[in-house]
Amino acid sequence: MSESSDERRLPPVLTGRKALVVGVANDRSIAWGCAQAMRRVGAELALTYLNEKARLHVEPLARQLEAPVFMPLEVRDSTQVDALFEAISNHWGKLDILVHSIAFAPREALQGRVIDCPRDGFLAAMEVSCWSLLDLARRAEPLMREGGTIITMSYLGANEVVENYGIMGPVKAALESAVRYLAVELGPKGIRVHAVSPGPLATRAASGIRDFDELMERVVVSAPTRRLVTIEEVGAACAFLASPYAAAMTGETLYIDGGFHILA
Repeated sequence: MSESSDERRLPPVLTGRKALVVGVANDRSIAWGCAQAMRRVGAELALTYLNEKARLHVEPLARQLEAPVFMPLEVRDSTQVDALFEAISNHWGKLDILVHSIAFAPREALQGRVIDCPRDGFLAAMEVSCWSLLDLARRAEPLMREGGTIITMSYLGANEVVENYGIMGPVKAALESAVRYLAVELGPKGIRVHAVSPGPLATRAASGIRDFDELMERVVVSAPTRRLVTIEEVGAACAFLASPYAAAMTGETLYIDGGFHILA
């Protein structure tokens, strides 16, 4: 992994920390930006891949970051979730950081009207995109004996109606609410919980949103910074949240969108 001189000067604020990053699909995914940033400032990583097709793209990235734990994870398969946390417990005996960067909705649920969303589509979106955070956090809790940080990915559609975002808007709203409840419940144990809300990025997950290119164009024209954010910038924000610099912060939804969310 090549580094600029500025990157080499970053303080190793996560040295000794063990981080599980869930949701790396390829080198354009937000989770990859998070994994790179955390490794750059000293964290040791565990990465997962969804299935054998995804493994082809993710395994070289895991090698690049020297991840000692690299396992399949379909969050609806409790056997795989059990195996992942058993491996983390056996290899590290603890966990300091959990990055939850996964979301899913069937195409018919995502592209149709919210009012017409089929029950099974809604339940699938909620299970993968929201309930899985609760499940992973519950399993991470006993491994975060010295405290820790849990971070998940949201989007502006949780709080505003975003055209073509469909059922994911209500699901992300539930996710942000879950973050606040987790922050209160886990705070006494020194575990901080955050949602990060990036601006639109050309990721594989975003490809299922109709007219997404037009949405990105509107952001470039309207956002105060007049550009899209990058996965590296999202990753840097997540590394900050997991670091001692953010020790007094929890329960937040942090927007990394060039200021687009402040516009009426």
